[in-house]
Amino acid sequence: MADTHVLFVEDDDVIREATQLALERVGFSVTAVPDGLLGLEAFRADRPDIALLDVMVPGLDGVSLCRRIRDESTVPVIMLSARADAIDVVLGLEAGADDYVTKPFDGAVLVARIRAVLRRFGHAAGAGGAPAGAGGAPDEPGGVLVFGDVEIDTEGMEVRRGGAHVGLTPTEMRLLLEFSSAPGTVLSRDRLLERVWDYGWGGDTRVVDVHVQRLRTKIGQDRIETVRGFGYKLRA
Repeated sequence: MADTHVLFVEDDDVIREATQLALERVGFSVTAVPDGLLGLEAFRADRPDIALLDVMVPGLDGVSLCRRIRDESTVPVIMLSARADAIDVVLGLEAGADDYVTKPFDGAVLVARIRAVLRRFGHAAGAGGAPAGAGGAPDEPGGVLVFGDVEIDTEGMEVRRGGAHVGLTPTEMRLLLEFSSAPGTVLSRDRLLERVWDYGWGGDTRVVDVHVQRLRTKIGQDRIETVRGFGYKLRA
């Protein structure tokens, strides 16, 4: 992780300095700034590998900064919040964040979450194809899975709907690949957290719900079905 550059936006001096030291101690390179406007400048100047954004920062709040970053890049974003309120979590995820951590947080937990995000982004961005065991739809020409008007190129990591390119973040791509590996099969939120978010421990299923909704807006609301009390499935 020595070459991994982290952008950290946090207005609390003590938290900012302590977290920066903790991340640098394990080999990350860190740019730490106290407000959102400086964060946007640093993002554009440095193009970090991952961004950690506190929700409540001056100048440009974390949610707005996340939206600005997402307009320009698919770089992974983790939101940090002093509260676990649903509105904070959902707003951050809807803005395009890939995960969130509530404060106060343990440094080791934060490092583990950062590494988990980076692992899954490396998988989605690479040329590794679909997850092991991916089956796909019956018509599967040359690594392309077809579900209605949605085509998934598992080698080129591209998605088209009705012939038009669909821009997915790496997390959304991982989620779609997981669904496409078992079309018609109900996947629980816990399984999706484990397989897509790389959680070896319990996580907040709101992360799954918001990302499923974001994915639906891009590939079609009726393509992923909610099975109440169980999870979601991709319509085959």
